[in-house]
Amino acid sequence: MALPYGYVKAKITSEPKLKSSRHKHEIQYHLHFSMLVDGTSWDVAVNVGTNDDDDLLKYKLVFDFRHPIIQTLAAAMAGAKDLTGQSALPALDFLRSDLLQSTGKWRDSDVMDGSDTAEPSATLARLLSKARQQNFDVYVFGRFYSEGDGIHDVHLNQGSTQSFIHRPGDDSNDHNDIWQDGAVMVDIGEEEWAAYFSAFNQQLVPTDDLGNPKPGGATI
Repeated sequence: MALPYGYVKAKITSEPKLKSSRHKHEIQYHLHFSMLVDGTSWDVAVNVGTNDDDDLLKYKLVFDFRHPIIQTLAAAMAGAKDLTGQSALPALDFLRSDLLQSTGKWRDSDVMDGSDTAEPSATLARLLSKARQQNFDVYVFGRFYSEGDGIHDVHLNQGSTQSFIHRPGDDSNDHNDIWQDGAVMVDIGEEEWAAYFSAFNQQLVPTDDLGNPKPGGATI
C-alpha cells in the first residue's frame, strides 16, 4: 500500500533549526522549519545527515536547477498536493524519471556532530533562511505526517533493506515505495531554481516495482 505522499507549495515562516533524533544505532539530523500551508502551520523535517560514517547522505545542492517540472510547479496552486499512487511527474522518482539528469554528481555529507557548520546542513539552512526573508515559494516533497500537520522523509524513499522492505499488502507506516522520493525546491526568482536531493548510503539501487533493492545493488 502506498504511503501518503505529495508536496507542499508555501512560504517559510520560521528560521530552520537543526535537530537530532536517534534511529537504532545512529543519530539522524534534520532541519526543521515551519511553513504556512492552506492557512495552517506545518512542521517540515528535511534530512541533512547522520553521525554514522557507514550511513552518510549522498546529496545534491543545485543552484541552477533546470527541468520542465519548474513550469508545472510554478503554475500550481499554493497548498498541499496529494500525489499518493501516482507514477509520473510531478511525483518524484530519482530512478524512473529524468529529474536528476543535469544535476551533477552526488556528494558525501559530513559526519554530523550537532554543529551548524556541517554540510549540507549549513548551505541548505542559508538557502531556506533566504527563502523566508525574501518570501520565496518553497516546494517540499515527501511523506505527510500520520499525526498532525507536517511533511518528512525528504529523501530517496526506496532501496532500503531490513525493516523497510516493502511486502505486497503491507500498510505499515514506513517502507520502500516508488514514485515517492523527497526533495526541496526553491523558486529564487530566476529561470533556474535551487534544489536539494538526498539519499542514504545504505539505500541500494536499482530497485524493483515495490521499491526494494534488486540483487547486486549499490549506493546511488
